[in-house]
Amino acid sequence: MRYREPLYRPPSEAYSLLIQTTYGCPWNRCAFCGMYKGLKYQVRSVVDVKKDMFEALSIYGPDIETIFFPDGNTIAMPTPRLSEICKYAMQLFPKLKRITAYGSAMFVLKKSAGELELLRQSGLKRIHMGMESGHEPTLKMMNKGVSPKQIVQAGRMVVSAGFELSEYYLVGLGGNRWWREHAIESARVLNAIRPRFVRLRTLYPVPNAPLYSDILEGKFELCPPHVSLMEIRLFLETLEAETEVLSDHISNYVDINGWFPRDKKKLLSRLEQAMNVKEEELRPKITSPGL
Repeated sequence: MRYREPLYRPPSEAYSLLIQTTYGCPWNRCAFCGMYKGLKYQVRSVVDVKKDMFEALSIYGPDIETIFFPDGNTIAMPTPRLSEICKYAMQLFPKLKRITAYGSAMFVLKKSAGELELLRQSGLKRIHMGMESGHEPTLKMMNKGVSPKQIVQAGRMVVSAGFELSEYYLVGLGGNRWWREHAIESARVLNAIRPRFVRLRTLYPVPNAPLYSDILEGKFELCPPHVSLMEIRLFLETLEAETEVLSDHISNYVDINGWFPRDKKKLLSRLEQAMNVKEEELRPKITSPGL
């Protein structure tokens, strides 16, 4: 199988077969992200992707149960191509339960309801969507390219089409200036979407992300750990959607996982406990946020 690195996948896809369908990200302008900088976005040919899947069959056998299609925003692929690849995967691996891909609101909105339905019927079952924030000034500051209204619209389209939607909330993205607004407005957007999963990530800029220079120049002030925890607390207090909240990433200062609204008190209690821990004893710094 042929991969063009760096290759990214969510932690929840750690045991999935990775079949690269695109290279890079078609937007690739988000200020906080350094994942695909310097890479030209390309869609791989259906023939090459099928060859990789057939090779995977010879290596791993027919019992593959989950597949993830890197790279960024695979949903941006032309629908007929992506549908054909999904159908081939379903035929090749008879025990396949789920095909998953990244898909931002910007590119979901370019699909019709009929196209989304076709993709789901072809085998695509879960979409990871990087909301990051529901606060419009934060989205503009980070050059996300979509508004809160568009994020809600895209999220509802995905849910209505029958996909499992995994939305990402990026803790600290509003900085010290807007952490309260970022928390409240993000929760309100998710309340309107009601995704299957809400996944927490904590902002940790890397040198190749445009935001990094703003931090060095003092234009953006990162949230200290305890402020980040207060932000999460406010976010969870505002969140009302029936969903599963997951803190499944090394970037986070504390692990909080549970079902909403059932486990809301338990998660808030866990945050209060973490607030009593000295900041320097919380999760150590890492070198890359990933996704």
